[in-house]
Amino acid sequence: MYPILEVEALNAEVTRMVIEAPAIARKIKPGQFIMLRIDEKGERIPLTMNACDPDAGTVTIIFQAVGASTMQLAEMKAGESLLDVVGPLGRPTELEGVKRACVIGGGLGTAIAYPQAKWLHDHGCQVDVIVGFRNKDLIILEDDFRACADDLTVMTDDGSNGNKGVVTVPLQEKLEAGERYDVVLAIGPVIMMKFVALATKPYGIKTFVSMNPLMVDGTGMCGGCRVKVGDEYMHACVDGPDFDGHQVDFDDAMRRGVMYRSFEQRSREIAEGRDCGEAIEAAAQKEGE
Repeated sequence: MYPILEVEALNAEVTRMVIEAPAIARKIKPGQFIMLRIDEKGERIPLTMNACDPDAGTVTIIFQAVGASTMQLAEMKAGESLLDVVGPLGRPTELEGVKRACVIGGGLGTAIAYPQAKWLHDHGCQVDVIVGFRNKDLIILEDDFRACADDLTVMTDDGSNGNKGVVTVPLQEKLEAGERYDVVLAIGPVIMMKFVALATKPYGIKTFVSMNPLMVDGTGMCGGCRVKVGDEYMHACVDGPDFDGHQVDFDDAMRRGVMYRSFEQRSREIAEGRDCGEAIEAAAQKEGE
């Protein structure tokens, strides 16, 4: 069992949770993820690490309640325990030797972008951070990013925080002004990552994107997390989740994402109308089909 030490609602649907997992905390690196189960009936939930404290033996995750399982997870309290937490899984982000970087996060992806930005800052890298949200009420981790960014730009779709537009607007402005990053890291909605990669490609800037498709086992056996990179399909859980943004077929990734969206929505509707346990059992049956 893995005790939950802290639970904090960051906004209406996003939750921060600190889990006691000493073995994982000693090994996990930015970009890697864990796979957890709430109980014996629960489905496996892949969640990328937001922070870790090896000395305290803790791993922090930030997640959004989008389906039955994450809704149930968000309802858990400090003092309760998770049945399983497996990790670290996936490959760490390639950050060694980077001197100048731009870290870009969109929506919940900002939670995953934070450990990359912090690691780079702590290792002497000059870091520009651009994050985007739909509106000011959904902004998370602004103070955390401000502490590790040499320059922070926060965008909102509706301009409710003063900066209206998408993340590629300030990125394009920086590139046109002559900024030449060693690497650009983009984490967020697939469509956002696609346009970040399109913006950096003419400048030949190495660009990593974090692909987080549906995962069932986290070991590559299920095949659900396939990502087309160049001329081949790779598995986000074992080959990623970071890939060369100039090689990823984002249109294929978006088509695959649509395949699962209706099921996830139905699972949420069941959970809201009845209880999460019933929805999770339905999800488990679907997983076994």
